[in-house]
Amino acid sequence: MKRRDFIKRVAQGSAVVSAISAQRVLGANERIGIGIIGFGLIGRLHARNFHALPGSQVVAVADVFQPRLDASVETVGAAKRYRDFRKLLEDKNVDAVVIATPDHWHALITMMACAAGKDVYVEKPVTLFVQEGRWMLDCARRHKRIVQVGTQQRSAAHYARARDLIRSGQIGELVSAQIQFFRNVSPGFGTPADGEPPRDLDYNLWLGPAPQRAYNPNRSIYHFRWFWDYSGGQMTNLGQHSLDIVHWCTGATAPTRVTSFGSRRFLKDNCEVPDVQDAILEYPNFTVVCQIRECAAGGTTPATSNLVFHGTKATLRINRDGFEVVPDRKEPPENIVSRIMGGHPIGGPKSIGGPTNQFWAQSIKDASGDRQNQLSDHARHFLECVRTRKQPVSDLQSGHEVVTACHLANISARLGRPVRWEAETIAGDHEAGAMLTRSYRSPWDMELKGLLS
Repeated sequence: MKRRDFIKRVAQGSAVVSAISAQRVLGANERIGIGIIGFGLIGRLHARNFHALPGSQVVAVADVFQPRLDASVETVGAAKRYRDFRKLLEDKNVDAVVIATPDHWHALITMMACAAGKDVYVEKPVTLFVQEGRWMLDCARRHKRIVQVGTQQRSAAHYARARDLIRSGQIGELVSAQIQFFRNVSPGFGTPADGEPPRDLDYNLWLGPAPQRAYNPNRSIYHFRWFWDYSGGQMTNLGQHSLDIVHWCTGATAPTRVTSFGSRRFLKDNCEVPDVQDAILEYPNFTVVCQIRECAAGGTTPATSNLVFHGTKATLRINRDGFEVVPDRKEPPENIVSRIMGGHPIGGPKSIGGPTNQFWAQSIKDASGDRQNQLSDHARHFLECVRTRKQPVSDLQSGHEVVTACHLANISARLGRPVRWEAETIAGDHEAGAMLTRSYRSPWDMELKGLLS
């Protein structure tokens, strides 16, 4: 059979499966069969959570690294095991999949899963480049699939309470938000030589749509995070979590201009993404500053989330453990400026007196955050959406919008100049605009073509 005929028949078959699956609404008491694609650091957590939740069972696991497949028995027992995720997508016992692969696989597997009639929980970042998000949205809508993004902070009660406070004006008008991720992994990950991949790793399938490269330990399991072929570095990894909360709290969908500076200068290894990066994202009514350090811990304990909202009445600091509202003192401007340097000489501002114990807002502390429960609650929410067909709180549209802002920061840093975002494209910069898309390696380019046709 000619390849084009084969692709056409597969696409037609997938459309039939998708149509049948879209008509099926799971009952409240029906167990949802979950397939885990990628049994790494995060995939293992998802497998444990979904397997433990009432109403779901992990029935299949796929991973290109055989030792991880073997280890999955400790978490999910007798679930079926596949080296090739495509076999898992063919498994009729799988109703929904959790995608916890390296970033460069997120978009294509999501689209293939949708075409196979599966609902999808996909880890962030949802894309490696902007165009993938548009493809994913089109594919999910066409096949009527539920797609939830792994930005689990939206399922945490204290984040929702903070959102309500910000939206109700408790901190005043939002001036800016500040995001920081500081840690020190000096001296870096070294420069191991290229060589043969481990015998129990299907390296060609691990690469998938990414460019063909010689195997290098730093380019593969876990360390993929530091190479442009597979990831957007910490800007799309950790940055997406906090920027997602900014979008969620403010209703923002996109920045208008992004300026970022960053490079890999201090860590001594063969990795590529910045070890220092600073980005300023301009939104219509506020700005966001995102700072990333991989070579300086900043005198703080490393945190997975450090987000501050600055308002005209108060500051709200939030992470996965809780939040705090610190109000600004309310007093006449003359009193504030008159204290500078011990007071002004004759003719300068003078204090006009008045109360000194008034504040613009109420002081609030909330320490109710539970990091583990956030993952479980997000998984539970996904199962509810699979049954009811309602859109998730972390839907694909929001995931695409947030990671697009992160991609724009990386494009700006790599080119060394600001980029303007207008009408879903980079305005007036052909070189930057060309970075919104990439090519897939054969045969995955043909797989994509079949999904989009």
